[in-house]
This record gives sequence, C-alpha cells and structure tokens, in this order.
Amino acid sequence: MTGAALLAAIWVGVACGALVWAAHPPLPRVADRVRPYTVVIRSRLGLAPDGSVANGAGTSAVLMGPVRDAMRAISRMIESRGDDAIALRLYQAGRAGSDAEPDAYRVRQVSRGVGGAALFAGAAFIAVPGPITVLGLGAVGFTFGASRVRAEVDRAIAARTERMRLELTTVNQLLALHVRSGAGPIQAVQRLVDRGRGAVVDELRDVLTWVRSGVREGEAFRRAAHLTPCPDAARTYHLFAGGAERGSDLAAGLLAVSEDLRDARREELRRATVRRRAAMLAPTIGVLAPIMLVFVAAPLPSIVLGSH
Repeated sequence: MTGAALLAAIWVGVACGALVWAAHPPLPRVADRVRPYTVVIRSRLGLAPDGSVANGAGTSAVLMGPVRDAMRAISRMIESRGDDAIALRLYQAGRAGSDAEPDAYRVRQVSRGVGGAALFAGAAFIAVPGPITVLGLGAVGFTFGASRVRAEVDRAIAARTERMRLELTTVNQLLALHVRSGAGPIQAVQRLVDRGRGAVVDELRDVLTWVRSGVREGEAFRRAAHLTPCPDAARTYHLFAGGAERGSDLAAGLLAVSEDLRDARREELRRATVRRRAAMLAPTIGVLAPIMLVFVAAPLPSIVLGSH
C-alpha cells in the first residue's frame, strides 16, 4: 500500500468516525451518575469510598483540560456572541443545565466543526487530490459543522416558541379560572405547576423557584418575561407582575391575551389555507395551460394564411 493510499484510508476512517460521533454522541457513563449514591451508602456501611471512578474522572479531566481550553478559545474566535447571550439562547431552547452551559456549547461547536472538516477534507483528498483543494474543503467542512450547532439551537427556540403559543391559550384560561376563584397570582401559578406539563409550565416553575429563593414576585415575573422566547408569554408574565404589585384585574387581562392568541391563530390558519389552495392549483395550471395553448395556437396558421 502506497503512502497516498494509506493516508486516504486514515482520512476516510477519521471522517467516518467523526460522522458517527456527531450523529450519535456517546452516552454518559452510568458509574459517574450513580457514584454520589454509592459514596453515601459505603460511608454508612463503614467502607472506604470508591475512588476508582473519581480517579478516572480526575485523570480524564487532566488529560482533556488543555484540549477543552483550546476548543473554547477557537469557538470564541468563530462565535461572535458572548457567554451571556449563549446562555440565554440555551435557556430559550429549553436546554439549560449542566450539560448545556456556554463552555459545553463551545466545545460541541468546535467538535462538530472538526468532524465536518475531516469529512470534507477526506472526500477532497480522495476525489480531487491537492493541498489547496483539501484545505479549502476542510475549511468549508469546519464552517458547516460548527454552524450546525447554532442552527440546531435556533430551530429548538423556534419550535419551543410555537409550542408555547399553542399552550398559552389554555394556560391563561386555567390561570384566570384560579384567580377568579380567589387565588393570588403565586397560588394560581402553584396550582397550575403542580398539575400541568409543558414549556410554559416549565418557565412558571422557574418563577416559583426564584420566588422561594428570595426574589420579589414582580421581579421574578419580569425576569421570566425577559428570558422567554415567546412575546405572548412575556405579555402574560408582565400581567402577573402588575397583578402581584398593584393588584390589577388579572383574570380579565389573561382572558384578553387568550382571545388575542385565538384570533391570531385563526388568522394564521386562514392564510395557510389560502397558500395551500394556491399550491394545489399550481400543478393543475402547469399541466393544462400548455395543452390549452396548443389547442388555441393550432388553427392560427389556417386563420392567418387562409390555407386548409
């Protein structure tokens, strides 16, 4: 096997491995997840803590620390947004947590970019050998792979926003029902959070968490309005902030928001119906129009020239 063929085989292997790793990332080790519970149990039994997992994790952290630092530095060069903006986008996408911090986002972005660069450069080396072609397509692959992470977050935000708009009509009606029955703003939210599920309920659960941690009710709702990706949800949270601070008619405002959402949804469905009808007519017109033109143009020579 020649050197070029060996290098091509290595490139193909690396590209395939990067593609598989990007499509199906490795799952976290079960030992790392259950270790806090085993430590407590072993301590109660008078046994020494199991340090094998901790030592392995420490060794891995020492080995991967410089690599992760370099990947974060590279991501800061290709990602114009700061850590606060990335954290906000991750929260709006519903991915807030230890696995979705800005540093983890940057590492994942560079990892996808390296995988895309390996894939494109390997394909270029096999199809069109040449250093300029390989480097050019490698740069294109890196850009494509890195942009996929940002595009995934943007799609998740758009999907979550649409889901929240669909949930808000029912959520606001239930909250108005609790308020009309005599519950306060926080009590109504607590009742809904205890029984409900969904993106809006998750944000309301965060509001309750902030209130329990010492944040004022109005400030907690305003923070939720600032963080939410849905403008209609922000409108609802501002109503709650006003109701908690000034005691305004919260139920009437919630019902008005629900009615506006219902009207907007009805208008969107009407426009979508008109677009789909036009799309259904396009193939019919495209098929029948040429045939009609042929039938119309066929007798024109005899009419104009007078020949039969």
